[in-house]
Amino acid sequence: MTIDTFGPSPRIAIIGAGPGGLTCARILQRHGIFPTVYDHETGPGARDQGGTLDLHEDNGQIALREAGLLEEFFRLSRPEGQEMRQLDPAGTLLFQHTPDEGERFKPEIDRGHLRDLLLGSLKPGTVRWGHTLRSLDGPVEGTRRLHFADGTIIEADLVIGADGAWSRVRLALSPATPQYSGVSFLEAWFHDVDDRHADIADLVGRGSAAAADGDRGLFAQRSSGGHIRAYVIQRVPADWIAASGLTVQDTEAIRALLLERYRHWSPRLRRLLTDNDGLYVDRPLHALPVPHVWDQHPAVTLLGDAAHLMPPLGVGVNLAMLDACELALALVANDTVGDAVRAYEATMRPRSQQMQQLLDNGAEQLLSTELPDFATAEGH
Repeated sequence: MTIDTFGPSPRIAIIGAGPGGLTCARILQRHGIFPTVYDHETGPGARDQGGTLDLHEDNGQIALREAGLLEEFFRLSRPEGQEMRQLDPAGTLLFQHTPDEGERFKPEIDRGHLRDLLLGSLKPGTVRWGHTLRSLDGPVEGTRRLHFADGTIIEADLVIGADGAWSRVRLALSPATPQYSGVSFLEAWFHDVDDRHADIADLVGRGSAAAADGDRGLFAQRSSGGHIRAYVIQRVPADWIAASGLTVQDTEAIRALLLERYRHWSPRLRRLLTDNDGLYVDRPLHALPVPHVWDQHPAVTLLGDAAHLMPPLGVGVNLAMLDACELALALVANDTVGDAVRAYEATMRPRSQQMQQLLDNGAEQLLSTELPDFATAEGH
């Protein structure tokens, strides 16, 4: 067993090297506070970081501005990715939003590119990879001890849980666990789309395309480098693949099931089910109870999905980064860690609870045949 300690107080441990944790670390460093970020992955390239996301000017972009990275983000982002298309199951285009020239409300960026941007902005050694948190103990009002899988014990004046949906830090504050929403994603990848999947590339356009019939849906989104990710959206049991006697390795058998379930959809849309490169990825959607509350602890707090996991409707990373920004600035502005946590949670909790209530059962929206609000406003 080894015990590791931090440098000058406050000793801040951020658990999770996602956008929220890295944003918090970056803003703190800009103000002369040097946290350490711990992540269970073995390194920044240990896994695929996922598809693309949009950062909104009223939350995610605010955080990047405080991090001093907003202009670099605009250089890396794809404003054309704000294009959105809605189709019906017959493949008829119902509306299309095309961004104006110079529109920056919510440009797209690949998740991997955003993470690289944030990692590259931190002082070397800030992130310690290969640290899997097992438990957290210590007095509520005193130093906390973090126990990692390799036997290392870290002492910290503040532990920030930025460790996502299945947060280990959350266990120190709340018994809440994510619950299955009843809706599941099946992710499919398409590579070199303009040459190898030209029809799908034309269907999706420069941004995203979606279709739904009330019980099932499809959503496809372009990433950089000629890639598209599609999501097959179904109201199914969380274990629907195993219940069918299959595993995610059984690509052809899963395709046969999907073709049956989407048999009345247009052949063009059904190519999103069958023409993918490689295996499907099973992603059942979970959410935390609404509202998610906990007793305040002066030495432990949460941000992002660890605090308010919601359905994937475009707010998760944006809220995580705004949380991170506000927490970092609270730590800069207040005399004690406890005061900073109280100030941060006084703002974060009401905002996240309001959003949780707004998106409660929001996974069902992914199957809705209603057009987005701005479709009517634009006259489409």
